[in-house]
Amino acid sequence: MLVAFAVGLLSALHCIGMCGGIMGALSVALPESTRAQPARLIGFLAAYNLGRVLSYGVAGALAGGLGLTVVSGTGSGEVGRALRLAAALLMVLAGLNLAGWLPAMGRLERLGTPLWRRLEPLAHRLVPVRTPGRAALYGAVWGWLPCGLVYAMLGVAAGQATVAGGAGVMAAFGAGTLPTLLLAGLFAGRVYRLRRRPLLQRVGGLAVAGVGLATLIYIIVGDFVMVPDID
Repeated sequence: MLVAFAVGLLSALHCIGMCGGIMGALSVALPESTRAQPARLIGFLAAYNLGRVLSYGVAGALAGGLGLTVVSGTGSGEVGRALRLAAALLMVLAGLNLAGWLPAMGRLERLGTPLWRRLEPLAHRLVPVRTPGRAALYGAVWGWLPCGLVYAMLGVAAGQATVAGGAGVMAAFGAGTLPTLLLAGLFAGRVYRLRRRPLLQRVGGLAVAGVGLATLIYIIVGDFVMVPDID
């Protein structure tokens, strides 16, 4: 979960590019009376993001359940290890994609397009947003927006091979993205400009890839670390 949270933090520029514009638009669309009161504005922004993170958690639970089904069906611990290795490798590839060096990974986003086409009309029906509850519902729909990085993290969630573990990974990842998107809502437009700085984008992408690589090495090396029995 700490790794997932770190990936969420390090993917700041990607989040700005994917969701920063949405967050800014939602903020601007709120009534002037709401935007004029910082406490109320933050409450709405928090509600949007709470709904989004809850959807991530549900998706993570489904992925973790799928991983559990695969591991239980084979009855082999090696399958679980293979899932974790694949998840770590997927994280490395996602980081390289964020850095702009592996654009082919962007095709992952197409996987969720059919589902999003069904959910998008629900988001339109929730507009205009006038209450925090409606904002949370909008965020819950928004959480299913196709995103390659989210799908990569769902691979990590599946590698946990438990429902609770998968949900925890995705919730932690979502929590890591909160600071960036809250700032995007508070300072609509100004934060979005950071995405145009390629150097920052590459640094963030390489950091995510580095976390994935460290996880990969940890899994591989862990198999060779023997803990002596203590009588």
